[in-house]
Amino acid sequence: MAQRLRVRFLRLGSLTVVCMVLGFAGSAPGESPDETSSREARERLYDEVAREVAAIQPYGTLLKKVVRLIKPTVVHIEARQAARLGGRVIRRPIEEAGSGVVIELRGKLYVLTNRHVIDNTALEGIDVNFADGSLIHPTNVWMDPSTDVAVMRVSARGLTPARIGDSDQVEIGDFVLAMGSPFGLSHSVTYGIISAKGRRDLELGDGSIRYQDFLQTDAAINPGNSGGPLVNLRGELIGLNTAIASSSGGSEGIGFTIPINMAITVARQLVENGRTLRAYLGVSLNPNFGPAEAARLGLSLARGAHVSSVTANSPAAKAAIQREDVVIKFDGYRIEDDDHLIKVVGFTPVGKEVQVIVFRDGKLVTLTVKVVDRSRFEQE
Repeated sequence: MAQRLRVRFLRLGSLTVVCMVLGFAGSAPGESPDETSSREARERLYDEVAREVAAIQPYGTLLKKVVRLIKPTVVHIEARQAARLGGRVIRRPIEEAGSGVVIELRGKLYVLTNRHVIDNTALEGIDVNFADGSLIHPTNVWMDPSTDVAVMRVSARGLTPARIGDSDQVEIGDFVLAMGSPFGLSHSVTYGIISAKGRRDLELGDGSIRYQDFLQTDAAINPGNSGGPLVNLRGELIGLNTAIASSSGGSEGIGFTIPINMAITVARQLVENGRTLRAYLGVSLNPNFGPAEAARLGLSLARGAHVSSVTANSPAAKAAIQREDVVIKFDGYRIEDDDHLIKVVGFTPVGKEVQVIVFRDGKLVTLTVKVVDRSRFEQE
């Protein structure tokens, strides 16, 4: 497995926004303009520009419509932890700030965000600010450390949920918009493309985010964008902006977004069960599986997940998965590496019977495994 890339959460604490006066270079006093830029030539150029702008005008109008659709669904979140002083509860200054997006699950409204935005904050310390200036507090909160997803129950009139897209259909090169509160500047919009998919080797925070499958985007996201939406040109929510790779602490064109299919799956489980349900296979994987190991086993490419051991009485053991097997496919997904298998297994419905294809002794072997609830198995 390649070395993990260390990235930053889009954290925003108490910040001071510094306004900078920019100097623009121009002609020195008394310097004459370019003699070739006659008035007639400039007028012709203005006409050419106007015609070309008219040709792309519908595209610009589309972006404006998408922004109008998504803006009412986006919230600015401020989290304050409380402290007691002389018997009184004192609300500290803002310790964390970020963004969120309103979603609808089974007819009820929630705010979807990142766990790290509101972690260790009581309900009364969480301010949810809407585009119209209104402010409410959530009535309930659920969090999942393994994905950095959090969902808050909110109750107020006139809230607008975002339309949920399908992140499985996202392709590299798709145009996207990000909206959030970079540096506290709420409802800021940036634009870019999907730069890559399936980023799973990210070193985030304390390392508790085990299930990774990030979309990468060059749409500018900065501290304060955490939990805000990434949307496609149909105005559909396709991701939850979470982290950046940056040497400066600001946007350098490498942002990471939790795919909305993953985030919604987690949110539904948290709301319906109070916890996430993770499927369990029962194998240990070789994180150093590379070309040398693949060649030793008879594989031309180091793709798949190399099994280093199998837990006794686990679903994998009952399905006859063996040490040294390389998992090539799981439930129809072509497995890229160990992190990919961990993610795919973790989001397989508990109790589902799936087909597994492994490479063993120079052949492909097809097996059937029934995954179980990880928490139940680990308690046994």
